[in-house]
Amino acid sequence: MKKGFFTYENGIVLLMALTFGCLFFDRLALNFLMPYVAKDLQLNNTQIGLLAGALSLAWAFSSFFSTAWAETKNKKKLVFIAAVFTFSLCSFGSGWAVSFVTLLIARLIMGFAEGPVIPLAQNFVERESSPHRLGINAGILQGVGSALFGSILAPVILVQIAENIGWRNAFFVAGAPGLILGLLAWKFVKKSTAESVQTQEKSTLNIAELLQYNNIKWGIGAACCVFGWWFATLPFISNYFVNSQGMSADQMGKTMGLLGVSGLLSSIIVPALSDKIGRKKVIMVFMTVGIFYPFAVYFLAGSVLHLPAMFLTYFMMGLLPIVAAVLPSESVPDHLKAKALGFITAIAEIVGGVMVPALAGVLSDKIDPSAFLWVAAALALIGLVFVMKLKEPSKL
Repeated sequence: MKKGFFTYENGIVLLMALTFGCLFFDRLALNFLMPYVAKDLQLNNTQIGLLAGALSLAWAFSSFFSTAWAETKNKKKLVFIAAVFTFSLCSFGSGWAVSFVTLLIARLIMGFAEGPVIPLAQNFVERESSPHRLGINAGILQGVGSALFGSILAPVILVQIAENIGWRNAFFVAGAPGLILGLLAWKFVKKSTAESVQTQEKSTLNIAELLQYNNIKWGIGAACCVFGWWFATLPFISNYFVNSQGMSADQMGKTMGLLGVSGLLSSIIVPALSDKIGRKKVIMVFMTVGIFYPFAVYFLAGSVLHLPAMFLTYFMMGLLPIVAAVLPSESVPDHLKAKALGFITAIAEIVGGVMVPALAGVLSDKIDPSAFLWVAAALALIGLVFVMKLKEPSKL
């Protein structure tokens, strides 16, 4: 029985959360620094969308194939640590970019390095989680990572660095902490946490076997819509706040920080709620809430309701750890868990992180700067169709 606060379970959750935090600090840095980078490198919305899509494409390819190889060859700890060191070093490449092409190359390399980190981190957490804590543990990992580091601290810290000593130096600062966390993972993660189940497999992929499970088949669509909802706005929103809604750089940074607080709270509250009342019900409710986020951004601009409405409707972000980690982990046998995480992350990244930002960028250039918002709203609405096909995992 696991008792007390200072347990190995809590230590793994904290270490994985901090590591994921550094990863997302690096990944999202470009989004918050985009007003500076776009001006200096003369980027348009289409190029901004392609930059986001390129990283997501590389991330998607690596997240599945690297994770599948690591699980089959029983090299999950080695792959995880190598990936952490590599993406930390790659962060410097964005700071050295001198054109759209060089920045694109830097983001591609970073995506390949970052791909296996989150599926493996979630797999480590799942292996050590108490049955009644899987949702909240996955939420803490997601919340500290993408919300606290990526959405709260990153915009405030990086914008201040960019304002004072330049955006290139901001990228250099973003890459340093991951090296320390890579060393901690090498020292702290036990063999029992990272060792694979049924390593003697003929295939490293198991795609056909994965698709036999209902919540993988329909969960892919739900995950694509949740990822797409997030990535439809993420690369463009800071630029939109500054150039279309007239915010100063400081106001934009604080607004993005507020959304980060919403993301942090939702990433813990929403998965924890799913531990209590069920995954499907929670996904349905907060997918519906997310439909109204683009409306809050667009129609309430300049009003006293603008920030509160965005804060509340951004709670759909709390679905990310459920659709990408909790639901697939509970839907397949042990020997497929890491592959299921990597597979759903890969497909969701390709559709939601590559195709959606590219489409949103083109529409924002050709039709209206706000077009990316309506892409997000449409994806949240479509996501409800997939959610209706899900079954409640039997472990709840």
